[in-house]
Amino acid sequence: MKETEQNKSAVRDGQIIRVSAVGILANILLAAFKAGVGILSNSIAIVLDAVNNISDVASSVITIIGTRLAGKEADKKHPFGYGRIEYLSALLISGIVLYAGLTSLVESGKKIFMPEQADYSTVSLIIVAAAVVVKIALGLYVKKNGEKLNSDALVNSGKDALMDSVISFSTLAAALIRVVAGWSVEAWLGVVISLLIVKAGLEMLLETVSHLLGEPGDIQLLKDIKASVNSFPEVKGAYDLILHDYGPDQYNGSIHIEVEDHFTMDGLDALSRKITAGVYAKHHVLLTAVGIYSVNTRDREIMELREEMRKFVLGFEHVKQIHGFYYDREESSVRFDVVISFSAPSRSEVFRKVREGLEERYPEMHFSLAMDMDYGEL
Repeated sequence: MKETEQNKSAVRDGQIIRVSAVGILANILLAAFKAGVGILSNSIAIVLDAVNNISDVASSVITIIGTRLAGKEADKKHPFGYGRIEYLSALLISGIVLYAGLTSLVESGKKIFMPEQADYSTVSLIIVAAAVVVKIALGLYVKKNGEKLNSDALVNSGKDALMDSVISFSTLAAALIRVVAGWSVEAWLGVVISLLIVKAGLEMLLETVSHLLGEPGDIQLLKDIKASVNSFPEVKGAYDLILHDYGPDQYNGSIHIEVEDHFTMDGLDALSRKITAGVYAKHHVLLTAVGIYSVNTRDREIMELREEMRKFVLGFEHVKQIHGFYYDREESSVRFDVVISFSAPSRSEVFRKVREGLEERYPEMHFSLAMDMDYGEL
């Protein structure tokens, strides 16, 4: 990574840490106030709300530690850097949220069968109401900064804080119901709060696991990179763009390009280097490989055959595209890739039908086909 990129990464890390620190301070104060109010008023709902704020503190601490570790420079042991630690941090945060939700669910269930009377004062209700306002402001602040810094951890923390404001408002509503109507709904509300916390934890867990399993990358980024590669006049088509995610905004990738069949080796080398440098300068994505498809451009009959086969293959359901077409007259062989949609019930079955259809229609030819996929398919 270039020095300027390292500086940008350091600035981003510092901003994430500062936002997380604000979240820690705010949640500690909220947790202290809510715990005091909950204990004095004997309200399980308010106490659980305070516990939820403590879990938010732990999440912010883990975010800070994860950001620090993820910012380490690449080394011999981890040549692609430590950016994925941010995802591992998110995985740990998901576990904390799930544990907090399940624990509070058990405690709330106990209170349903062994209820205790809550006693709210005007001061306690004012504190809870103020907590709602603080949580809304904190959630909007953290979420906005998370989107600005492209930090999933901060965005999720902001969303969690906004959800907490709804939970705190529900707690306040239960207290008012108790004061006005005399109905005790705190334990039941505690169950609802717990289920919401568990739901949030599961969603965070699934999202993080999806990142670790591997996703195609931001669709717009994929389109932009392909457009940049296609902007080179020598490139007749850009395909098979694959991005490997090594942390937020840390991508390595590879791509295939179609070029005319008269290119020399030194010309291809120069072109691939220009493409690699251009994509990195514009998108900060390192293309570690630029594969080559040679296409016929000097024989009109072959070009007409290509168009004929393209239309035939696209006539099969779920086939999105063919590329890398090349016909060898001497061996009467044809090679190209067939892009089959993920929506097909069986991609291999579609590929088999395409191959058999071509062999039946062109029995004198030998086909070397590859089943391909669009990694950026919506």
